[in-house]
Amino acid sequence: MSNISKDVLNTVKRRTGKTINQKDIQDVASGVSPSTIKSEQQLRNLIKQVSKMAGVPVSDATMKELVSAIKKSGLNASNMESMINTMLGKK
Repeated sequence: MSNISKDVLNTVKRRTGKTINQKDIQDVASGVSPSTIKSEQQLRNLIKQVSKMAGVPVSDATMKELVSAIKKSGLNASNMESMINTMLGKK
C-alpha cells in the first residue's frame, strides 16, 4: 500500500499544490472492499472522500465517469492513480 499512497500523494501535490497525509489515504483505502466497487453509492462516497481530502471539487460528469470506469475495471493498485488524475484533471 505504501507505493500506491506515495503515487497518490505525489499526484495530488503535483496537480493541486496541496499535501495529503499518507495515513488519510490509507484510512480511506482500508475501507474499500469488493462490495464498494459494486455499489454506485459507495463509490460516490469514496470519490467524495478523496475529493474533500484533496480540496478539489468533482463535477457530476466526472463523478459519473469515475463510477463507470471503476465499475468496469475494479479499483486496484494499477488504476488508483489514474482515478486521482481524472479527479484532479477535471473540476
